[in-house]
Amino acid sequence: MRDKLWSASIPLLVLLFVSGITWAQVHRQTRTLAINGQSGQAEVVEIKGRVYVDLEALAQISNGSLRFTAKGIVLALPTPSVNSPEPVPSPSPVDDSGLSRDFMRAGIEELATMREWASTLAYAIQNSYGVTDNWATNYREQAAHNLSLASTAASTEGDRNALQLLTNEFEAVRVWSDKLVHERKVMDTAKYAASPNALRDEPMSQKIVSCGRFLAAMLGSASFRDDSSCH
Repeated sequence: MRDKLWSASIPLLVLLFVSGITWAQVHRQTRTLAINGQSGQAEVVEIKGRVYVDLEALAQISNGSLRFTAKGIVLALPTPSVNSPEPVPSPSPVDDSGLSRDFMRAGIEELATMREWASTLAYAIQNSYGVTDNWATNYREQAAHNLSLASTAASTEGDRNALQLLTNEFEAVRVWSDKLVHERKVMDTAKYAASPNALRDEPMSQKIVSCGRFLAAMLGSASFRDDSSCH
């Protein structure tokens, strides 16, 4: 009787041992067989320089399965496990509503320049000092320059929103400065010298002071907030 041969594609060629070969041609021995990281002892035979192993031993070592059907033999070997790389944690989302360090620094510098501009002008008007367009222009240009630096430093949504409030404050101080310079030119500033609170109590002055205080607190908190005094 002649048996059929079945083969499996594995690192070691595996065939069902075929009877009918003379015993002198067969060399039997026990070896360690390693398959997909699994190892065990199995009896192997060498026939004419080729090595064969029992299918049942192969299935047992590899944690596979072996079954016989009417149509043949089914040998199922487990798929080698592949170590998946550990997932790289995604970077934490940046809080775009916050204020960046560079913008806060530039914003505080701009705020200080506007405060010096307004306070110096108010002191000059209250004490009837001469105030000219050129004098006011120097402060205005410095404040405009610092506002431009703050605009360049704005990198987050919070920065850009805060920049709009800084711009509103700059425009308020500019309009207020132009108004006082004009009144000084037409000799209409005596009303401010008559009372120490006259200039401070003006609605425009109060709005500028309130917005300036709010901006200072907001820039110090590193978080954007809004306030009606800056609109």
